[in-house]
Amino acid sequence: MTTLVKLDHVTRRFGDITALDDVSLEIGSGRIVGLLGPNGAGKTTLLSLVQGLRRASSGTVELFGGNPADPRNRMHLGSTPQETALPPTLRVGEVIDFVGAHFENAMSRDALAEEFGLTELLRRQTGALSGGQKRRLSVALAFVGRPRLVLLDEPTTGLDVDARRALWAAVRRQQDAGATVVVTSHYLEEIEALAERVIVIGEGRVIVDDDLTTVLSQVGLRLLRFTTPAPDAVRALTGVVDSRPEHDGSCTFFVQDADVAVAELVRSDIPFSGLTVRGATLEEAFLTLIADSPKQNDAATAGVSTRGI
Repeated sequence: MTTLVKLDHVTRRFGDITALDDVSLEIGSGRIVGLLGPNGAGKTTLLSLVQGLRRASSGTVELFGGNPADPRNRMHLGSTPQETALPPTLRVGEVIDFVGAHFENAMSRDALAEEFGLTELLRRQTGALSGGQKRRLSVALAFVGRPRLVLLDEPTTGLDVDARRALWAAVRRQQDAGATVVVTSHYLEEIEALAERVIVIGEGRVIVDDDLTTVLSQVGLRLLRFTTPAPDAVRALTGVVDSRPEHDGSCTFFVQDADVAVAELVRSDIPFSGLTVRGATLEEAFLTLIADSPKQNDAATAGVSTRGI
């Protein structure tokens, strides 16, 4: 497997703010990699370094074995930023032709439009597109040059469920055709649908770097909320990962398996009342992982894998 991206002890600071903190990882060819983390975790900063838009404060970043700031190393890179900016008076077909003209082996206008469901929009000005249509076009343009590596930053923001699924299918077809894709997302469903490897970033550090199944088991937490006079005893039960007090005097407990945790709670004879169960949000799961992992790339401390695949 060819290494396309390599970060070696990379730190990026913005004044007093450390956006990335001593990050080391590699991304090999042929896979879809999910990049997860709460807002401000450092995901977009990492992608900007790989694109050569920013430089590391310390450490080294390599793209296709060279400097990302060298345009020659970016010829086989496609990307879609979080914010979509398109010239409003140009037609969709004209935008595709314009971007494709920068590449030697670009996809044709019709082929790209068919792949990403844009055929009926080719003659429409981009200024007349809906937010979701603009987003689809922006993602499609990342693939027009038949890149070896594509970086998609929140690619389906603003899309409805059906449009997201159609876009996921197109991205998977592009992977089958040889593209490696790195995708950031707030949708756990999106990462589950696309990624084979998942990297979780929190507070500028790599917290988890592993296969999809392993990561889902760590972020797929359940929440038990109830009132008890013995919260410390509950925290000591098997499978309880974390807890927090609530303003009404109850407690919320993060658990891996709700059925097991409730059975343990009943067997323990710890008094409780008002039990409710729900799934943890992605943000809650991330915050729990961050609290448990104070150092990036320290598997002994964090108890997780941080290997490059």
